[in-house]
Amino acid sequence: MAYIRGKTLFFTTSPRTPARMIPEIALLASSFEGCSWNKETQVAFMKKLVEQDFYTGAEAPSDPAFSARDRINRSPKALGFLDLNPTIALTDAGNEYVNGSRQGETLLRQLLKFQLPSPFHKLSSELNQDFSVKPYLEIIRLIKHFGSLAFDELMLFGMQLTSIHRLSEIIEKIDTFRKSKATTADTYRVFFGKYCESEIETIYSQEINSGQTSVRESDIHTAANFIHTKRRNLRDYTDACFRYLRATEIVSISQSGHSLSIAKDRKIDVEFILGNVSREPVFIDDETGYKSYLFDSTLPKLHSDDRATLVSKIALLDPSFDTERKTISQLKDAELVLRAHRKLSKQDTEIMAIKNYRTYDDINDVFDGIVRKRFYDNPLMFEWNAWRAMTMLDGGEVEGNFNLDDNYQPLSTAAGNTPDILCDYGDFDLLVEVTLQTGQKQYDNEGEPVARHVGRHKELVEKATYCLFIAPTISRASVAHFYGLHKILISLYGGTATIVPMELSVFRKMVQDSYMAPYIPDPSRVKALFEQSKSIADTAVDENDWYQKVTAYALNWLTV
Repeated sequence: MAYIRGKTLFFTTSPRTPARMIPEIALLASSFEGCSWNKETQVAFMKKLVEQDFYTGAEAPSDPAFSARDRINRSPKALGFLDLNPTIALTDAGNEYVNGSRQGETLLRQLLKFQLPSPFHKLSSELNQDFSVKPYLEIIRLIKHFGSLAFDELMLFGMQLTSIHRLSEIIEKIDTFRKSKATTADTYRVFFGKYCESEIETIYSQEINSGQTSVRESDIHTAANFIHTKRRNLRDYTDACFRYLRATEIVSISQSGHSLSIAKDRKIDVEFILGNVSREPVFIDDETGYKSYLFDSTLPKLHSDDRATLVSKIALLDPSFDTERKTISQLKDAELVLRAHRKLSKQDTEIMAIKNYRTYDDINDVFDGIVRKRFYDNPLMFEWNAWRAMTMLDGGEVEGNFNLDDNYQPLSTAAGNTPDILCDYGDFDLLVEVTLQTGQKQYDNEGEPVARHVGRHKELVEKATYCLFIAPTISRASVAHFYGLHKILISLYGGTATIVPMELSVFRKMVQDSYMAPYIPDPSRVKALFEQSKSIADTAVDENDWYQKVTAYALNWLTV
């Protein structure tokens, strides 16, 4: 049980992407169901977890029990997917999330039930503030009210919505902020910095005035450091709120505007939620009643649970579909399939536009935005745009492993156990991995997983497999690592591994060459780059010599 001690909302931040918890919940339930959730079980769980292909994180956490609690006691427990008391058990909601076909709907139900306070999050006796709210529900209400809510607005004002009785106050605060922003002579960066500091000073005036400015993990007890820490925490919680709401697909995100709005085809669903889901927290002092309510996979009722609504939605997707004598569950599955077909149709249209170079300018603009860190989720945009660029580059079947929403917009990055992009060129395959990490972290976090993906894929398809590793800058450690893999036989990676590191500017030049060429480049041109990399590695003086010569070849890949 946790206690509410802060003065603003908080959201579960682990994992950052909700879909990442699915395999971990499944592993805990299948391996430890019926066991007590104690230090011994937590250590055993982490030992088993780090052996899984889907695991992301440090190979050997220094405190495995703490790491296990950090993963399980946050989102999986707080959102009702797992019951940890008296023993570990997968709940009905958890079973639906792990094994069902409608994860977005299941996640939405659980987010709408998350409340403060609850038997899992009790009010601290030292907290002199009213908490009475279902945070996700009220944030959706704010988004609906304004039409669009910016990240900074949610961070600074939405996070103060600790009670349903403060909704009008928060709306007024956002209105005032927008008017001030429109009339300020300062740049937005300066304006927001001043506004943010002033707002946090107001929220925590009692602590600051009394000198109670100590924060965890810091020996600096100044008011400035206190305000900086609170701002960082607000940003982390807001980011979690953005990502979890986005995963339900009831909201759309403006990557360049850093804002959320109600998805255009989900407005009627949101109207139903806001008009029918109770705003008041329930079973605050009744853990048994709360768990029964939280674990129920059918609560709260959604607009999509109505038969007439489903029939209407299906008719729009496929007027010829026979809905007679179908159960609600069968109708939902049918709608899911029809939406998937519509997505595939949009995919075909998008791919055709890419292959005809109609999106060339937009692809370049997005790469510019990624370099300038202009987007809300730059790693996701990098994966998606690299897929578009590879699709444009030449022939072959190019598949991105990131997730897309119904409108064919990027939703979340590839899972940790898969390559970002897979290109099938018939007699050979090419994996494409992208990262925005730099320096030693680039090598530490990407080097071994990339090589492992190559080795696993080679074993799976039993044909030549290469890998292109793209980053805005390539670290020296990455160059040395990938050079060594050209020359060292490692069975885990299927022998030697041909992985070419490439800076984004060089990759963009390759895409430009393809665009400018009077013909469509043949996949053999791509294969030649990697075969040349192998030849250069055989005679190179060292890794730097190899990298420079491979880069020079890539810059002239259609003329050499």
